[in-house]
Amino acid sequence: MDITMDARDTSRREFLKKMAAFSAVTAAAALFPGILFAEDQIQDLPSEGVKWDKAPCRFCGVGCSLRIGVKDGKAIAVKGDLNSAVNKGTCCVKGYYSILALYGKDRITKPLVKKNGRMVETSMKEALDLVASKMQKTIQQHGKDSVAMYGSGQWTIPDGYAASKFMKGCIGTNNLDCNARLCMASAVAGFITSFGADEPMGCYEDIDHADVFVLWGNNMAEMHPVLFSRLLDQRLKRNATIIDLATRTTRTSVAADHSIIFKPQTDLAIANSIAYEIIDNGWMNSTFVKNHVAFNKGKTNIGYGLEDGFKFKDKATPINLREYKNFLKDYAPEKVEKLTGVPAEMIKYLASLYGDPQKKVMSLWCMGMNQHTRGTWINNLVYNIHLLTGKISEPGNSPFSLTGQPSACGTAREVGTFTHKLPKGVVTKEKARKLAAKIWKVPYERIPPKPTYHTTEMFRALDRGDIRFMWIQVTNPMVSLPKLNRYRAGAEKPDRFIVVSEVYPTPTTDVADVILPSAMWIEREGMFGNSERRTQHFNQMLKPMGEAMPDAVQTVEVAKRMGFGDLFPYREDSFVEDLYAEYKQFHAGKAHELAPLSILKTQSGAIWPYVNGKSTNWRYNSKYDPACTEKGIQFYGKPNNRAVIWQRPYEPPAESPSPEYPFWLDTGRILEHWHTGSMTRRVPVLHQAAPRAYVEINPKDAKRMQIKTGDIIRLTNKRGSLDMPASVNERGRPVEGQVFVPFFDEHMLINELCLDAFCPISKEPDFKKCAVRVEKIRSV
Repeated sequence: MDITMDARDTSRREFLKKMAAFSAVTAAAALFPGILFAEDQIQDLPSEGVKWDKAPCRFCGVGCSLRIGVKDGKAIAVKGDLNSAVNKGTCCVKGYYSILALYGKDRITKPLVKKNGRMVETSMKEALDLVASKMQKTIQQHGKDSVAMYGSGQWTIPDGYAASKFMKGCIGTNNLDCNARLCMASAVAGFITSFGADEPMGCYEDIDHADVFVLWGNNMAEMHPVLFSRLLDQRLKRNATIIDLATRTTRTSVAADHSIIFKPQTDLAIANSIAYEIIDNGWMNSTFVKNHVAFNKGKTNIGYGLEDGFKFKDKATPINLREYKNFLKDYAPEKVEKLTGVPAEMIKYLASLYGDPQKKVMSLWCMGMNQHTRGTWINNLVYNIHLLTGKISEPGNSPFSLTGQPSACGTAREVGTFTHKLPKGVVTKEKARKLAAKIWKVPYERIPPKPTYHTTEMFRALDRGDIRFMWIQVTNPMVSLPKLNRYRAGAEKPDRFIVVSEVYPTPTTDVADVILPSAMWIEREGMFGNSERRTQHFNQMLKPMGEAMPDAVQTVEVAKRMGFGDLFPYREDSFVEDLYAEYKQFHAGKAHELAPLSILKTQSGAIWPYVNGKSTNWRYNSKYDPACTEKGIQFYGKPNNRAVIWQRPYEPPAESPSPEYPFWLDTGRILEHWHTGSMTRRVPVLHQAAPRAYVEINPKDAKRMQIKTGDIIRLTNKRGSLDMPASVNERGRPVEGQVFVPFFDEHMLINELCLDAFCPISKEPDFKKCAVRVEKIRSV
C-alpha cells in the first residue's frame, strides 16, 4: 500500500490512519495487552485504574504531544494530545507505538564494566566510582583536554545543562559536543550568519496561513509526517501548492503538486537562480531590502575538512546590491539548467511563487540542506530569497528549518552542548563566559575561551590519542558517524577508556569499558525543546528499570565524586525544578525568556520568548515580538538590526562519481525507524514493517545490471564495502547513477562508506554525497 498515491484526495486524519496502517501491520494488543492506538478507537481506550499524563514524543523534533496511560506501573496506552497546537490530537506511527520502546527484552538495567576483556555486572556505586576515578586519572596524566563528553539532541534540557556545567564549569574543558552536530549545525550557522540569532523566527502556525510550501531536500511525508499532513490539509482547505525539490523520488514527491529533481549539490545554484529571477523581473521588495537588509560576501573555495586539524574562519566583506546583482548573472535559469538538470522554466516558476506578493510562502528543510559540505551557504541562500521578497517574520511567510531529534533545539542549541557554546552565547565571548561563571559560581578563568573539537574532529582526536577518555550519553556514534571504520578502530585502541550511558545494547556499547543503564524518557522528569522554539515538560510516570538512572543524575554523581558536589546543590525531590530555575537565569529578558515551570507543567508547551504570560509565535516583528524596540521589522540579532543577504556561489561536492566509482550514494531515514534504530527496531510492529536496510536503485540501472528486488548487491568505495539487498521501484526511486540506503540497520553499517567531509563553517558532515561502485553478487 503506497500511502502517498491518493494523499491529495484524503484528509489529514485519513492520511495519518493510512500511514499507521501501512507500518503497523500487526495489532498492538497482540504484542502488549491493553494497548490501543488507532484514532477512531480512542473512545475504547482503557479507563478504569489508568492514570493519563502528557509527554512530548520521544522521537523526532516535531514535538508531538502524547497522552500516555499508566496502570500498575506500566505504560499501557497512547493517544494524541488534543490540547497540543503541534499535532492537534494525532501522531505518526512511531508516536503511537512509542511506549513499546520501553520494553525491549534486552533492556540494560544493570551497570556493566569490562574485566579481563569481558563485560560483567556490577553495582551502580562501583561503576560510578570507576568512571570518576578513571576520569581524574586521565586528567592527571594527560591534562583536562584529554577527556571528552559526547551527547545528543535526545538529552533532556536538564541532561544537557548538567553536562555543560560539568565539563565547562567544573573540569574546565570545552571537549563537549553532540550528535546534533551531525544533523542541524548548518541550520544554526545559517541563522547566526544571516540573522545573528539562532532558531526559526516563525512557528508551525505558519502552515495554516501559507499558500505555497517549498520543500528543499526534505522527505517530509516520512520524516515529519504529522506536519506533512498539515500541509496536505491546507491544500484541501485552501488549494495550497506543495513543491518537492529533491535528488530522488520519494513519497513526498508523489504527494506534491510538483516534483523537481536536481543533481546533488546544485541546490546552491537553484537558490541563486531564483534570486536572479526575483530581481530581474522586478519582484524584489525594494522597501524591505532598503530598510532591513545588508549585503555581505564570504570566502570561497573553502575546502571540505577532510584532513585532521582542518581550520577555517570565514570573513564577511560588505558589498552592495549592484555587486550582488552582477554576481547573480552567472545564475540565469538557462545557465543553471545545464548544471542542475532542472528546466529553466521550472526555476522561473519557483521564482514566480516566491515573487508573487499575493502568495505567502514557507520554505522547509532538514537534512538535505544541512548535511552538506556547503550547508551554511545553502541555508543562507534560502534566507536570501525570503529577504529579497520580504516574506519573513509574519504568519505564513517563513523560512523554517526542521529538526530530527526531540530536543536538538531545546538542549543542543539553547542549553549549548556544542564545544563553542555556553547556555547563553559562545565561549569566545568574555561576556558569555562571565555570565556562566557567575551563575555556576565558578572562577571565570576556569571556562576556556577557545572551542576544542567539533564531533568529527573529536573522534579523530580519540583515534590520534589526544583524547583518552570519552563519556557517550544518549547517542549511538558507532552507527551514526561517517567514515565509521576509522572512528570505531580509534575507540577500540587499548589505551582509550569509553563510558556509554544507554538503554539497549548497540555497536557503541560494544566498544565500551563501562556501560551505565539510563532511565528512559517517562521514567524520569524532564523537558524537550522542539523545532518551533516550544519547550515541553513531562513528569516521571514510571520507575526506572533496575538500577537505571537519569543521565543528568549520572553526571552529577560523577561530579560529586570528583569534588564538585557543591556546584550541584539540587535537592533530590526537586532536582529538575532546582536545575531549571538555575538554567532559566541564562535566558532572562524579552529576547529569550523561558516559560515558568508551573506553566510548562500545566499546558502542552510554550514557545519562547515567553513574555507577560504569552508565547511569541513570530520574532523580529514588533506586531508579535515584545523584544523589538522599533516599530515593524527589526532583526535585533545583528547590531545594526539588519539581516544579511550573503553572496555564496555554487561549489562542487568533496567527492563525485568517477569511472572507478560511478554511482552517487545518498543516505537517510525512513518512516518506521528513528535514526540508528536502537529503539524502534525493538518495537515489534515497526521492526516487522521494515526489518532490514536495503539499496534503492533506479529501474533502468537495475535492468542494465540484471538486478531485481531482493538480489544481493555490493557497494564499494575507498572506505569500505557492504553487501545489501536491492530495492527496485518500491518505497523510493533514485535517478540513474544513484543509490539510496537508510542507516537504521546496525547490521548493515552504510556510514562505513560515507565520507567525513563537512561544511567548514558549521562543521556538519555531508552524508548525502559520495561515490560508490555497484555490483550484483547473487540473485534470490
